Amino acid sequence: MEQLSFGVFDHIERTSGAPNLQTLYQERLKLMEDYDRAGIFCFHVAQHHATPLGMAPSPNIFLSAAAEHTKRLHFGPLVYLLPFYQPLRLIEEICMLDHLSGGRLEVGVGRGVSPFELGLHRIPFYEARNIFHEALEVLHRGLTNDRLSFSGKYYHYENVPMELRPLQQPHPDFWYGTLNEETTMYAAKRGMHVVTLGPTEMAAKVVAAYRATWKPNNPENLNPHVKSPKIGVQRHVFIADTDKEADRIGRSAFKVFFHNIQKLWNDFGTFTAVFPNDYDKVVEAGAFVVGSPSKVRDELARAAEITKTNYLVQVFSWGDLTGDQSRKSFDLFASRVMPELQKISLAA
Repeated sequence: MEQLSFGVFDHIERTSGAPNLQTLYQERLKLMEDYDRAGIFCFHVAQHHATPLGMAPSPNIFLSAAAEHTKRLHFGPLVYLLPFYQPLRLIEEICMLDHLSGGRLEVGVGRGVSPFELGLHRIPFYEARNIFHEALEVLHRGLTNDRLSFSGKYYHYENVPMELRPLQQPHPDFWYGTLNEETTMYAAKRGMHVVTLGPTEMAAKVVAAYRATWKPNNPENLNPHVKSPKIGVQRHVFIADTDKEADRIGRSAFKVFFHNIQKLWNDFGTFTAVFPNDYDKVVEAGAFVVGSPSKVRDELARAAEITKTNYLVQVFSWGDLTGDQSRKSFDLFASRVMPELQKISLAA
């Protein structure tokens, strides 16, 4: 039997109730201290560029501060957008951050889904997938060998000394963000932990695809040391004392969140269909869980039961929720929701 564990995801949106970036960062770091005390396993931070959706375009800088504010909480990007990095430099930064955190770094990897973020950095969108594959291989080789050699279309290294080694051996765990069964099977073959989102029924198919594909002895496995991968389902959560109060605040915050996720796409005269502009629809689909502690507990328990996930990932800071609102929401989760969900045992 598997036991549920819990994580937190955060875009670090610019408009989440803070008057300036300094206050925004300080509020997030205080929340991370709360996550740490409550026994959350991992804090996952997004990487976005040129958009109010993400105010941590350099995740390692923010996470270096987080290392000083927490003791047990694991953390990492979900994901490092590998085409944006020079792999050799990223290997060195990963090693530094793993040591600074006492071995609490988790390494999420991806290529980036926004053609505009890639384009503004002069990264060809239609080559990003191939760049990602090469960069991931370089990353894995560099973290597991004393010297790095690699020859590809985009990267070439010859006998580079790897003077920095990660604290975790053989390396920090690799993670992957996924939206569909195809990319899920890619991650499962490589043994990476995954986190998905979207309607409950769709998330259930993703989890099932992972479980059907993952094999511990797969020769492509990048995490051979991981015996039970985390198969995560992400939910935006807001908890208040009553359903009515939570709905009023959550409905308003969703408008700001939707603006943030669409802003860069709107600047280029188009849109992304990841989240529809319909609060009631995303709540009905289970992607957003808003209500009193009892309602949220029941909805998250239902999501866990249907999807068969072993890792529930909550987003507590979104839209224009203030630091105080997010903190109270999480406090209610930690005191009145999480203890009940921890009693759930899932068949592997």
